[in-house]
Amino acid sequence: MNINRLVILVATVAFLGCMALPVSAQTKDARGTVTAVTTTTMTVKVGTQDMTFLVNSDTHLEVRRAAKEVQSQQPGNPKPRVNDFFEVGNPVLVRYKSDNAGNHALDIERVGSPGSADPTNPTKIAEGKVTSVTATHVTVAAGGHDMSFAITADTDVLVKGATKATKAAGGTTQLTTFVHSGDMVSVSYKEAAGAMTASEIRVRVSSK
Repeated sequence: MNINRLVILVATVAFLGCMALPVSAQTKDARGTVTAVTTTTMTVKVGTQDMTFLVNSDTHLEVRRAAKEVQSQQPGNPKPRVNDFFEVGNPVLVRYKSDNAGNHALDIERVGSPGSADPTNPTKIAEGKVTSVTATHVTVAAGGHDMSFAITADTDVLVKGATKATKAAGGTTQLTTFVHSGDMVSVSYKEAAGAMTASEIRVRVSSK
């Protein structure tokens, strides 16, 4: 059974090819439009709700290499600041964790559109090793147990080094062509009616 639309995106940041720090299954995603940004905070309109995220030196900013090079040429080679690369009106995807102090941004990246995120059912992330994969499901060992995710026509797959040929094969290529048992992956997913559905799979370390 083939996936009707398997989108293979070319990874442009180095961390996709490296082992990432462990990410809890309770890490969440928020997708929307930036409404305010300072050196230490970013406010994003997610659906009808404004969410403020705390940004610090541990927050990973996914920006174009050219922007990083400009930043590196500044006197003293300062740490990139969130308001150097993001501004009001930018559609962004923020991965974050929450505690009593607030929402802590782990990763911020520019996306093509703000989407139609539902803040009452945020996207979650599970990271671990693929234990089995078929055209319709992928199972990942994460947080000490296996988590099985349904794959749909809207599931995106990000693979470092994807070529135009693999991108063009989207309508007829099975998930198993790009995701394999033993791969280290990050799965963005939502829960509904007791089932988990993957919206995005990032292959961080390939077993092949």
